[in-house]
Amino acid sequence: MNFLTIKTSWANVEFIPFKLSIVTAGIFIGAYFHDFFRHYDALILTVFFITVVWTIYLWVSKMKESQV
Repeated sequence: MNFLTIKTSWANVEFIPFKLSIVTAGIFIGAYFHDFFRHYDALILTVFFITVVWTIYLWVSKMKESQV
């Protein structure tokens, strides 16, 4: 039962339902707990920017690897 070690390949279009579900869950949580998250604006934005830069770095690295 090695469920987590099975490798699959996904097309970008196949990620749309997953991404949409994550976004709608985030909107729901943000709307429901807006007073709670208001105190953590700076922390949330910091994590967001760090993860965006990290993702772009990984993406560019993978693009460079595939060109070689």
